[in-house]
Amino acid sequence: MPSRRNMPKPQLRNVAALLNRDEAPAENSQTVAISQIQLPKSQPRRYFDEEKLAQLVQSVETYGVLEPLLVRPIEGADGKYELVAGERRLRAAKAAGLEAVPVSIRTFADQEALQVALMENLQREDLNPVEETEAIMDLLALTLDASRDEVAALFYQAHNAKHRGQELRQNVLSQLEQVESLLTNLGRFNIDSFRASRLPLLKLPTDVLEVLRQGKLEYTKAQALARVKDDQQRSALLSRAIEESLPVSVIKSEVKALKEKPEGKPEQAVYDRYQSLGQRLKKSAVWADRKKRDRLAKLLNDIEKLLDA
Repeated sequence: MPSRRNMPKPQLRNVAALLNRDEAPAENSQTVAISQIQLPKSQPRRYFDEEKLAQLVQSVETYGVLEPLLVRPIEGADGKYELVAGERRLRAAKAAGLEAVPVSIRTFADQEALQVALMENLQREDLNPVEETEAIMDLLALTLDASRDEVAALFYQAHNAKHRGQELRQNVLSQLEQVESLLTNLGRFNIDSFRASRLPLLKLPTDVLEVLRQGKLEYTKAQALARVKDDQQRSALLSRAIEESLPVSVIKSEVKALKEKPEGKPEQAVYDRYQSLGQRLKKSAVWADRKKRDRLAKLLNDIEKLLDA
């Protein structure tokens, strides 16, 4: 039996409906110059794995772009198009030096374009948990005409009502039915499992959330690191967790040790900062820049003088 991570994601019925894949062909399929395609203001995909993108570039150089990009005409801009889906392919085509790409042209309203982009994005096999969670939240917000915060509040409202035996208003029940329907189409969550396993992701500290988004850290490790409230201590441990591939048991042990340290000692904060800077210097590009290297040497001289004194 395949693992949950390797299970194929089911096709969302609403995507097929919006694209009319089973009912009508594209309005127009053709080759368009890359210079005519603009990125949308709101892009569901924020991070692209460099290694996987490089592999796609190599494929494009060899075989070309095999699957057309989905675009829509820009009103009032003759011959210009806005990308709806296919940003990885567009990036790879640019990197491969192509001047034109195959496109499928559709006419979408703004909300429809965003909805298609989000749902198509959720079909990608390489989405990490943060990207997937953010895409689902944005899709729910669009469906309910609400903000992310309001959608999150709806999940917690349902949870609290269930455990307290409270009745919900009809409009809230209607919204929850829409949420359940969308999650069912995704085939990966229900309301309770999404609230418990995914909403906490959005509350992680910014530095932890960013490396998690980039796929540099597993979710269980991110959860453990998030318990370190001191920014400098968390940053130092975060760097070690990535560079040394620390197992989650070691991270938890380190977090526990940090919590047991007496608070309010400025010398400890300075020492932790020194450790963090040492780790950063090891992988810094400063050594390749002569001016920066000379400046660093002067700073080290000042530290030596301070120690000698």
